Amino acid sequence: MSARFFMDLLRTRWVSAPLGFIAMALASLLAFHVGKDVAQVMFGQSEAEAHVMPSAPKPLATAPKPAATQAAPVNSPFVVKSILKIDEPIKFGQFFWDESAAATGPIVVTVDLEARTLSVFRDGHEIGATAILKGYGTKPTPTGVFPITEKDAKHVSNIYDAPMPWMLRLTSDGITIHGSKVERGYATNGCIGVPNEFAKRLFSVASMGDKVIITDGKRLGVGQPILQADEQAPEAGA
Repeated sequence: MSARFFMDLLRTRWVSAPLGFIAMALASLLAFHVGKDVAQVMFGQSEAEAHVMPSAPKPLATAPKPAATQAAPVNSPFVVKSILKIDEPIKFGQFFWDESAAATGPIVVTVDLEARTLSVFRDGHEIGATAILKGYGTKPTPTGVFPITEKDAKHVSNIYDAPMPWMLRLTSDGITIHGSKVERGYATNGCIGVPNEFAKRLFSVASMGDKVIITDGKRLGVGQPILQADEQAPEAGA
């Protein structure tokens, strides 16, 4: 087919595309092939060796942060505000008492069986601390949160027929806090024995319904809650 025939064909109405559009298309096609050849020369890859670059990995979703535990109000009477200054472990028969930090307020008693100590808090301030006797073996001192259900300054045990002065009852099966001879080598049948003078002071500030929290190794520091809102007294006989 001659060039003249082709030119005549372009002039007829059968070809609707303008000459400028055709020229542009031819130029683009030429540029694509030239560009591909240049890329193959520069990067040393044939069309069969070309690799599709993977898209950038999506960042891992950040793990949700655990909900912050709601802190107890600083002014709560059941948060530790201060502790007595005691520079050495409390010895058997020894106790400390100082009410100057809190003249009034609710009372909470804590007992740590592991440390063999008892603390008295008033309005969050420790006002008393002492070494204790506790139960062992088949008659251990139970742990839990117990309300004081009875007070008897001159109590005598109807189970052991023994004097238990300044008694504060915790359970219906005989677990109490009471005055005792707190010396090394002594133990109780599950009760918490404290020096007689300390028992007298505790008896004077404690009221019916006040909580006694008995744990086995839990320490408390300033700012920590003494009594959780959801802590309940165990059933009698626990």
